[in-house]
Amino acid sequence: MKKILYLFILLLPFAACKKETPDVATIDVDLKINYSNTDFQKTFPLKNIQITLRNLSTNVVTKYVANGSTFQIAGLAPGSYDIDASVTIPRQEYTTLAGEDPGTDITFNASNKRVSLINTTSLEFNLIAGQTGSFVLKQIYYAGSDNKEGALYRDQFIEIYNNTDQVLYADSLYFGRLYGRQSTRAATTHIQANGQHDWSKSLNMTVGNAANTDYVYGRDLFMVPGTGKSYPVQPGQSIIIAQNALNHKIPFIGADGKEVPIKKPELTVDLSGANFEVYYGKLPGVNPLPSDIDNPSVPNVDIIDYEARDWILDSPGRDSYFIFKGQTRQAVEALKSYYEPTLVAPSASAKTYRQIPSAWLMDAVEVQPNLPDSRIPKKLLPAFDSGYTFATDGSYSSQSVMRKTATTVSGRRVLKDTNNSTEDFTVIKANPRGFAD
Repeated sequence: MKKILYLFILLLPFAACKKETPDVATIDVDLKINYSNTDFQKTFPLKNIQITLRNLSTNVVTKYVANGSTFQIAGLAPGSYDIDASVTIPRQEYTTLAGEDPGTDITFNASNKRVSLINTTSLEFNLIAGQTGSFVLKQIYYAGSDNKEGALYRDQFIEIYNNTDQVLYADSLYFGRLYGRQSTRAATTHIQANGQHDWSKSLNMTVGNAANTDYVYGRDLFMVPGTGKSYPVQPGQSIIIAQNALNHKIPFIGADGKEVPIKKPELTVDLSGANFEVYYGKLPGVNPLPSDIDNPSVPNVDIIDYEARDWILDSPGRDSYFIFKGQTRQAVEALKSYYEPTLVAPSASAKTYRQIPSAWLMDAVEVQPNLPDSRIPKKLLPAFDSGYTFATDGSYSSQSVMRKTATTVSGRRVLKDTNNSTEDFTVIKANPRGFAD
């Protein structure tokens, strides 16, 4: 009896400890899913909807499949999440149900980004058909290479790809970066509920809330030259637009006459064979950086809007990129420009940003910093990019983001284009004209 009593006394502290340990609280999240377009709600079924949940603290990704207009994620740990919903309607099914042939499979996307889930709640997902274009942004090398042993930002480039089975022409192809809020610090501008600038509050804005939904705002804007058919791009081929069309693996002489060495050529790329380059040296009143070297054998793009002393892409990844075609130079230059919507009146010398109709965009890609705490409000609406992509190792990592291959048709790669860069892109070591599976 004494032994039993002694054992009971020994176990009492452990029982007490267990009792004091609280259960880990979890929450349930109810998703309400539908097509944004009311006609599509009547036309297309809600089935095989791919749900992707990313925990922004742990970077753990969990995937689900929803069938129907409601779906519950049960037992979720509270935290900050990205949640994407996506459904692809095969071309033949779309044609049968809608009575028109879209020419390709159509993907609908919706998302809720950086949503703080603390208590059981419900979220709405309005699926929007993504824009599909003939030219797509294939590769964006914004990170640059090591700032001591590589080429820093001098080797940055973008690659634009002909994703069709027809010859396209790069003449009068416009490209650039979008402007928007670049941090989540205390706002000095009017902001929307999504955290991005509220352009409807810009000085002299006349289109009301359409300023936020029907337009984007260019940080810079460039155009490929040509007379209409000067620069053919074959099916499955691409053009490289370089910041500096040089072989960055070897030393070069800067515009200031000084030699710039390269300690580790393997960290950078050879862009001497680029199709075009961005050169600021001929801009009136601009003192370009010494690294802005003009390669006379590579055509320069036309500069419409610019900033700073060279076309330096944001190496942390706070830019978003776009292309469009089919507009005359006159129509583009006639677009109005606006000040950012500051809380106080802008100065007369403040920069303005060209207002570009969203309907013009052929392709657009959202890029974000690699660290979740550094991410910023999205500049693109879900119709153009419901996700985002990023170089996983961040600035000066020699990494680029590249569009994945969806399929291969008679030797021609068709790149993935669902208008969700989280799914469409992967990360590779920068590789001009390379591919990712």
